[in-house]
Amino acid sequence: MFISLAVLALVCGTADAQSILERMKERARNAAEQNIGDKVEKGVNDLLNGNTKNKDKAEKAEEAGEAVAAKPQKQVETSYAKTDFVPGDEIFFEDTFENEQLGEFPLRWDLLDGYVETASLEGRKVLAFTDNGLGQVMPLMKDKWSWLLEIFTLEFDLYVAPISEDGGSTMQMEVYFGNRGASDYYNASSGVTFWYREDGSSSLSWSLLKPGSDNLTSGEKALGLSPAFDDYNAKDNPLKAGEWNHFAFSFNKRAFKGYINGVRLINVPAMEAPGYFYFNSAAQYRFSGISNVRIAQGAVPLYDRLLSEGKIVTYAITFETGKANLKPESMVEILRVAKLMQENPDLAFEVQGHCDATGSDKVNDPLSQKRAEAIVSALVEQGIVEARLTAVGKGSHEPVASNSTEEGRAKNRRVEFVKK
Repeated sequence: MFISLAVLALVCGTADAQSILERMKERARNAAEQNIGDKVEKGVNDLLNGNTKNKDKAEKAEEAGEAVAAKPQKQVETSYAKTDFVPGDEIFFEDTFENEQLGEFPLRWDLLDGYVETASLEGRKVLAFTDNGLGQVMPLMKDKWSWLLEIFTLEFDLYVAPISEDGGSTMQMEVYFGNRGASDYYNASSGVTFWYREDGSSSLSWSLLKPGSDNLTSGEKALGLSPAFDDYNAKDNPLKAGEWNHFAFSFNKRAFKGYINGVRLINVPAMEAPGYFYFNSAAQYRFSGISNVRIAQGAVPLYDRLLSEGKIVTYAITFETGKANLKPESMVEILRVAKLMQENPDLAFEVQGHCDATGSDKVNDPLSQKRAEAIVSALVEQGIVEARLTAVGKGSHEPVASNSTEEGRAKNRRVEFVKK
């Protein structure tokens, strides 16, 4: 049975963070081997184009005399409508795994224990834990133990399996944060644990080191997905079974916050500033995979950026690979821009879509135009008059960084709101 970090902290009393980690790892090694079999529909599709993939599924099913339930468009938007998560402006690590070879160790990661390889899951390449689901891995950085900044955001996607009848398979994915100047990853003193069992039982727990002390701030949120559990709450629960779920964390000098699908679940005012983090898959689960990892330096208010540069450059508006379909988390930044324009009625923008140099101009030029148009449509849906916006696709013709590195390509994949 799963014992959360929060419970461990209470049971151990005066036990330090080192003993907590050792207990967690020992329990992980003794976990029963599990498996996952069912395949399910892919995650969230187009916000703006009427959920086109599901529409295609519905049309095919209709021909076969079957019924397919379409996902309401507003359901995705609503989950991000009230979030206070602000993605960082300056990306200093990003990995989509798209350029990795299946079955090979991902080149931009450092293996700490177990085994990791690039795999394919639900239409994406992922970082997968293939040593019976167990392993620890961290981004490969020049300064191994001291590379996180005093203000940063961390984002990644995690697939949560559908609810099954036997419900036996269990996932325990942990994010550990370690102090600067550590000598090995066992010195990680803060951690967040996401625990999920396929019968619908789930939770998010945390145990975070307080600044300048050996004390921990611990807590837990139940995320039950099945009516069989007392903590079941379908209305307010941000977690979605059978879909990709977007996890995000922000650290601002002392304050630490954690989100699932835009909903804030962790809000701790004081945490020891970490120097590094690593992922730990701590249950023998056939699926353990992570997608779209992004780490960025802290955000600057939109109006401040506009005043200093005459434009807003943002990396927080993102799209499905090779498509003009906005990812749901993009609504955070779109709502911020809409609010800025509502508060400044004379403000008008040229909305520019920029691509990296992957692919040809024949593909990138129309794609960047369609992406800019999708952003304009999203802002119009928020009440902004369309005459104040002009969509312009720039393709890959105006890079701001080298296209020879993943970070450079990530910086070139951007949206600019240029004041008219």
